[in-house]
Amino acid sequence: MRRVGVLGAGSWGTALAIQLARSGLEIDLWARNPTLAEQLRETGRNEVYLPDALFPDGLRVTDSLEQLVGSDALLMVIPSHGYRAVMRDLLEVWPTEKDLIVVSATKGIETETLARMSGVTSEEAENAGCRLRYAVLSGPTFATELAAAVPSAAVIASEDEALAAELREAFSDWNFRLYSSSDVVGVELGGAGKNVVAIASGVVTGVGLGHNTTAALITRGLHEISRLGVVCGGDLQTFSGLAGLGDLVLTCTGGLSRNRHTGLELAAGKSLETIEAETSMVAEGVRNSLAISRLAHQEGIEMPITEQMRQVIYEGKEPELAVAELMMRERKAEAEL
Repeated sequence: MRRVGVLGAGSWGTALAIQLARSGLEIDLWARNPTLAEQLRETGRNEVYLPDALFPDGLRVTDSLEQLVGSDALLMVIPSHGYRAVMRDLLEVWPTEKDLIVVSATKGIETETLARMSGVTSEEAENAGCRLRYAVLSGPTFATELAAAVPSAAVIASEDEALAAELREAFSDWNFRLYSSSDVVGVELGGAGKNVVAIASGVVTGVGLGHNTTAALITRGLHEISRLGVVCGGDLQTFSGLAGLGDLVLTCTGGLSRNRHTGLELAAGKSLETIEAETSMVAEGVRNSLAISRLAHQEGIEMPITEQMRQVIYEGKEPELAVAELMMRERKAEAEL
């Protein structure tokens, strides 16, 4: 595995492209917008999302999906709401006789169908008559730090354990340590669920509450993410690892977290429309709060933090009231799932 196509030239896609090119792989970074692609080629950096990170040798930029056909694997770093459309466009040019290896680095759930990205990819590949091998990459990784070669670790999961091991070896480097897993469900839901709790963490900080509250929020947030993951078929152990607890702690406490920043802005009284208009970054937790709330209802389980954030984001509920209602819920045993 020498050539990898990275679809999505936002901060995370750009950071992964830089990291993999720096490790010696041939990388084609695809940007949907031809103007952005030209700017990336001319400047050798992504001035919109990662202005301080220079592109290494071996990183090419394209706005043509056809150029990705020679890739040994494709890394999908597309926001969940646009993932299906990009996958569908890609499959229109992908040869049906060639196996398609897709690694999703998208941390979200499709709002309309409640499908994880594994389901979206599988459905579109089947419709196109294409043989698919699928994996998911997730963990506690800020794009800015990975692009700067800060030592980081993540998980790559696939039901095809040989593929997970192959990708682990191909993508790992001195500063990027990957662990393999077979728990696609757990890794995907851990990545999606933590975004919503991170918004709650920003809200808690924004209304002036302290470290006690944040610690309680993270702990109970992990509990409800784990509850959803297990009901959907994930391994409970996954949620105590990098794609669960690790990613949750980073996103809830780190100053670079866009989801936590969204919570801070909500606590300051800004509307969702204003917050989204002020940034080019996508906070997956905004849509995830809807999708995960619906999925929890479908599975018949309680996710009180997620539900309160859905009401704060979409119904204008006062953040202080959301916190108060969480504190006054029915008391129960801590380990109760």
